[in-house]
Amino acid sequence: MAWFNAIVELNQSQLKLAHITDTHLFEQCNGEYFSVNTAEHFRRVLADLALQNLDAVIFGGDLTQDHTFASYQLFARLIDESALTCPVFWLPGNHDDIGYLNEISQGQIISAKKISFALGQVLLLDSKGPTPAGWVSEAHLEEVTGQCVVPSLVFCHHNPLAIQGYLDKHMLENGPQLLNRLVDSQNVIALFHGHVHNEYVFRFRELSVYATPATSIQFKKFTNDWQQENLGAGYRIINWSEGGVQTEVKWLTK
Repeated sequence: MAWFNAIVELNQSQLKLAHITDTHLFEQCNGEYFSVNTAEHFRRVLADLALQNLDAVIFGGDLTQDHTFASYQLFARLIDESALTCPVFWLPGNHDDIGYLNEISQGQIISAKKISFALGQVLLLDSKGPTPAGWVSEAHLEEVTGQCVVPSLVFCHHNPLAIQGYLDKHMLENGPQLLNRLVDSQNVIALFHGHVHNEYVFRFRELSVYATPATSIQFKKFTNDWQQENLGAGYRIINWSEGGVQTEVKWLTK
């Protein structure tokens, strides 16, 4: 089945999105990832998102840490219990089970991978490979290339460019190939990703590449060792209007 077989069309002239990623939830609400209660961090993010007058939320992958279906059910329950009312779309991370993600896709959580509106479209890619590192298959690259015929924002989980840190061993292994295809389409404005648990901004040829921090815990920048920092939860706001695309990171300090 084609990845972009389902499309959500929004009847509006501008778009306000939030990009959240790397929740790393457990079966139980008190589960901790490097001493951080990830469910509580996620609750706080959802509460803040509800105040932002959003059109949609993009969840960027790595929902689970313990790989249980109950952690996916917790994700859905926390959204349902929150004051957030806009739809939540998802793409898979290396930790995720796509079958489980599809199973919780009902009501507010939507499995469509293409969002269309007056100015263009948002595409959600699958970078989940056979290892923790990312990989976009040739068939999916062709499919993505075929979709980039109007102005587009693209989201994936893995970092397509090196961050000069530990997570580069698990980056998107054919990232430059993907980025070249996106730039060559002449229709992609920016690419957004998670996975690296911190905020970064890069340029690849004419393309802006943004990393969004995690709702759970952040990883210290520019170190070859895997070091964690509880800087609080972070997420990204993206505004797309006739004036262009503006984005900023919001931090909910611990």
